[in-house]
Amino acid sequence: MRLTSYTDFGLRALLYLATLPEGELSSVAKVSALYGVSRNHMVKVINQLVKLGYLGSQRGKNGGIWLAVKPAEVNIGAVIRELEGNLDGIDCGSPACHIVSVCLLKNALKEAMNAFLGVMDGYSLEALLANKAELQQVFGELIPTLMVEEAPLE
Repeated sequence: MRLTSYTDFGLRALLYLATLPEGELSSVAKVSALYGVSRNHMVKVINQLVKLGYLGSQRGKNGGIWLAVKPAEVNIGAVIRELEGNLDGIDCGSPACHIVSVCLLKNALKEAMNAFLGVMDGYSLEALLANKAELQQVFGELIPTLMVEEAPLE
């Protein structure tokens, strides 16, 4: 199972924001620089996480983004289901497959995907923060050196 970069960076953004002290805001620019992904791509990911209620955001001079729920309330399997576009494991229609009517692969892959998601359902964001101090240390070492281009104020 390989997640799309969209889901991957969504999970990474949640991990980073969950390590911040309560009340501390970050920015899309900082998160995208931290992970070396384009700001445009991260904007889409962050906007979706805001729509889903995992993150809060505020525009303006004192604005930013933050984790809007407790890490224990964030189920990783649910986040994957909400961010991932195709959980079938295979696209039998592109290009058109001639064995679709007799193929057992799609069902096998669906069973495997359900097993994967079942395992991920057993993890909360809080569980992935068991080494929070180590994560904070790594982020702390990276962030002072980040070249962050903030968007101009409107």
